Amino acid sequence: MIRAAIVGLGWWGRTIVDTVQGKSNKITFVAGNTRTRSKAEEFCRERKIDLRDDLDAILQDPSIDAVVYTTPHRQHEDHVKRAAQAGKHVYVEKPFTLDVKSARSALEAVKKAGVVLGIDYQRRFHPSIGEIRNRIKDGRMGKICFCIAEATAPGGLFLPKESWRTNPDETPVGAMTGIGVHLVDGFIDLCGEIDEVYCVNTRRAAPLVDDTTTVVLKHKNGVTSTILCSLATAPNYRVAVYGTGGLAETDRNLDTFRFFPAPDKPGHPPPAHPEVIENKGFNPVKAGLEAFAAAVDGTASFPISAEQIVHGVAVFEAIVQSAKTGQPAKVG
Repeated sequence: MIRAAIVGLGWWGRTIVDTVQGKSNKITFVAGNTRTRSKAEEFCRERKIDLRDDLDAILQDPSIDAVVYTTPHRQHEDHVKRAAQAGKHVYVEKPFTLDVKSARSALEAVKKAGVVLGIDYQRRFHPSIGEIRNRIKDGRMGKICFCIAEATAPGGLFLPKESWRTNPDETPVGAMTGIGVHLVDGFIDLCGEIDEVYCVNTRRAAPLVDDTTTVVLKHKNGVTSTILCSLATAPNYRVAVYGTGGLAETDRNLDTFRFFPAPDKPGHPPPAHPEVIENKGFNPVKAGLEAFAAAVDGTASFPISAEQIVHGVAVFEAIVQSAKTGQPAKVG
């Protein structure tokens, strides 16, 4: 059992804790640290988490194996370095950092310390996404032509003024930083590295943050993909991949995978009904944390590599640049 500390106990930090606390035999939270102690005392007391005022007290505790950070994005570089230098394994909320320079610096500290790094791109672990991945890799999708993904949520409509998530320095291209980076990572996983992006970013309804973003991506292998994300509407997460072998897609919450085969000869209509695989009730947040725990105890490697993490940050940087200029941007 991996003994972990949670640093940052806002809504997502609490979600992460409640995903595994008392429900996993691979990882548990024993300590915590947050900016405003009074807001987290009852939560930690109920879950038997030792709430500490000082991050150093966590990093210097030999009984703690790993630190999970759900902190503001610009703190990630320093937080990762401090944990690595203390010999703690690290799991970080997305985005990893906001620029490639800080990402490389943090990863170098991880490499030097020889600790495990995980990142909270939990949808990679969902079996519906895994089904798409497998069909791409084994050739059943044929040649990939185009992909589209949507991630939406209403959170931008309700952010309080004091939230760090309203700070444009922390959330440039708001909807992309908040949820769209999941889609970027997903397309890196499914379609390979990205060469160029073109972003249109708008504020349609949320009072304090840019809430709607569309990005067209050109992958190095020639595949094109489109991302739509919004923080001002109903929750949705859908991925669709179009190949010469057919269309593979998930429904709005990933519970259902569907495959529509393409005809293999002229005049041959596809089957009247798609192939359907149900994956209801799967918790990808728990799966991501347990994959990290498996990497810490040495039973498996964490499936998101350092190279993919850096490339994802480079794509994010290019998206921010494109949003500012209104022009396509090359990925560095």
